[in-house]
Amino acid sequence: MTTHLLDAPDRIPASAPVQNQRRVIVRPPGHLLDEGELTHIPRLPVDVERAHRQWEAYVEAFRSAGWEVVEATALDEHPDAVFMEDNVFMYGTMAVIARPGAATRRDEVEGLGVHFARLGYDVASIEAPGTLEGGDVMKVGTTVYVGLSTRTNAEGVRQLREILAPRGANVVAVPVSHVLHLKSGITALPDGSFIAYPPLVDDASFFPRFRPAPEPTGSYVIDLGDDRVMMHASAPETVEVVRSLGYDPVVVDISEFEKMEACITCLSVRLRTAPEAA
Repeated sequence: MTTHLLDAPDRIPASAPVQNQRRVIVRPPGHLLDEGELTHIPRLPVDVERAHRQWEAYVEAFRSAGWEVVEATALDEHPDAVFMEDNVFMYGTMAVIARPGAATRRDEVEGLGVHFARLGYDVASIEAPGTLEGGDVMKVGTTVYVGLSTRTNAEGVRQLREILAPRGANVVAVPVSHVLHLKSGITALPDGSFIAYPPLVDDASFFPRFRPAPEPTGSYVIDLGDDRVMMHASAPETVEVVRSLGYDPVVVDISEFEKMEACITCLSVRLRTAPEAA
């Protein structure tokens, strides 16, 4: 099932109980994908048609795992708009609209607050001079790790801490210098342990129960529920490591997006908590 975000009614009824929702927001890639921002890797040619096919397979992986897909309108004039995660961070029923550190991406968030309100969520926004991108924010329980990177600054972290404090979140700022975003280097497995390729992490001491991945793209997992985790096809050794831990890896190929410094988390916003009934 696909709902179109920009054509959504005033409020979409919750499809699952609070804390047990499987809804994902995605945005199709535009034809200028290969002109997006790069920070840490050299530019390589991107096959945009292949990227579209990979994106469709990525979305289908969510559907096959029982997730409802909400599709935002493509922004063809914004090469990086497909990386929807950077635009908003979800904490329970709160949607925090980002203020991207890359000035070229700031128009991507225009109107998002209205649309998340229509979906039934509380909405707050990061304001200048703060910058914050969702790829720098990782929630594990009530702890929210925020990467201080080229895209997220200390003022953005301060504002996020202020927004989330009434909801009981503990916001922890961590250094990020080897990769674009915090979640470009480390993510969390469903059991709350962390997985990462060690050279990509500035200081592993921030993360209890740290599991080293044997490949750089093994650093990325998405919890799909029911012990299923989405992983990169480019990390076959790490897939087997994760399988040995008792998980069922769902492997997707996003090689064209990897050329744009992206990973599987970048391509979606996962809404795991249903908004309160209207």
